[in-house]
Amino acid sequence: MVTETDRKDHNTVLITGASSGIGKALARRFAASGYRIIAAARRLERLREMERELGPNCLALYMDVADTDSSRAAIGALQEPFSQIDVLINAAGVALGDAPAHMTEWGDWEQTISTNVLGLAAVTHAVLPQMVARRFGDIVNIGSIAASYPYPKGHVYGASKAFMRQFTLNLRADLAGFGVRATCIEPGTTVTEFAAVRLGHDAEKVASVYAGRCLLEAQDVADIVYYAVNLPRHINMNSIEVMAKNQTFSFFRYADDE
Repeated sequence: MVTETDRKDHNTVLITGASSGIGKALARRFAASGYRIIAAARRLERLREMERELGPNCLALYMDVADTDSSRAAIGALQEPFSQIDVLINAAGVALGDAPAHMTEWGDWEQTISTNVLGLAAVTHAVLPQMVARRFGDIVNIGSIAASYPYPKGHVYGASKAFMRQFTLNLRADLAGFGVRATCIEPGTTVTEFAAVRLGHDAEKVASVYAGRCLLEAQDVADIVYYAVNLPRHINMNSIEVMAKNQTFSFFRYADDE
């Protein structure tokens, strides 16, 4: 059993969505503090670059979380020294369909749900038994303020993040007494490739999202996750909602009567 005195340089962190944005920042943050990193994502060449950057304590792992069978198999096939996962950070996520719900392609909805809901659940389900067996571990889910604040064109993305938060809290209920913590980090707008993916790499639209504003950076979120994981083991940070001080809650709008 892992005890309070075990050093974090013996711990292994599995990070999904590690090829860019928050996931990449997380890999760098935890590696800098001596953690062993499993960097999982679809863009394997980017992960290979991360292996070269971070050294032998980083393993590049091809994983498409939306393909639940292959992602679970990839976790089951991990070899020493990476087979024992102490921290799982579910950072993979998409928001497809930049249109009102009735105008969105079904494929965009399906991919968003497959990644953000089924993918999250499959990876967590694959990792949890080993954590419970050792009575030690952390599950950290990267959610969004979209779980709480609806906005036009948010449809299944916001719903998927609401699932993520409630899933985290229900894990807390099941894992009490087993030494495994569960946390949901819910950032506001963060400067990453996220907008480019959603908006089809339309440079003008992407620029308008960030527009020179002082927003959260991926490194900010990584620092918050690191803080939550490194709290004393008797503390569980259930959820953290965070946004840039210049962001507010201006999603509401009004429509004329029909």
